[in-house]
Amino acid sequence: MPKNKVFYELFEDVAITVNQMAQILKQVVYEADINKRAGLIAQIEDLEHKNDDHTHKIFTELGRNFITPFDREDIHYLATSLDDIADYIFSSAKKINFYHVNPNDSGIQKMAELIEQGAAEIKKVVYGLRDMKNLRQMTEAMVRVNSIENQADDVFDMSIEKLFENEQDVKELIKKREIYQSMETVTDKCEDAANVIESIIVKYA
Repeated sequence: MPKNKVFYELFEDVAITVNQMAQILKQVVYEADINKRAGLIAQIEDLEHKNDDHTHKIFTELGRNFITPFDREDIHYLATSLDDIADYIFSSAKKINFYHVNPNDSGIQKMAELIEQGAAEIKKVVYGLRDMKNLRQMTEAMVRVNSIENQADDVFDMSIEKLFENEQDVKELIKKREIYQSMETVTDKCEDAANVIESIIVKYA
């Protein structure tokens, strides 16, 4: 494989891993059994470690290769933003069991669905980078990522409002608010990744 092509493969590997993590997170929030949830979260952790390896390889290749398919700075930003998505997915899943929070909550479940949708769109856009032939599809996917982030903001606001209205246990309120914040941040990070890719398209397409 030509040296500058290796980056596409590595970014695609990252996008696949992030997508898998998002799919399992959705399973986590619909799983009532805490032990089964723990097993799913362990899978997310394994994927997060795998993603760290992919990200490390990207940075290694960046240091090794003089020729890159697009700006070195953009490669760095994209690798970092994709890694952030993975980190916050794992953080969200971990908090659910660590805090012993029942995820059977409309806000948590809706947020997980939006995260799954966002990760799927990011995967499409990352795959489009290799040849940039389907710019319309890539642009539509990035618009959807932006829409998903806006929806997640609305879900977050409504969930917090509902939480303060109905939750009497202060500890439970703090725990759930942290989970909402962590999950909403995942969608922010998806938007960050989409913005980096958009800047790459503007420069090179």
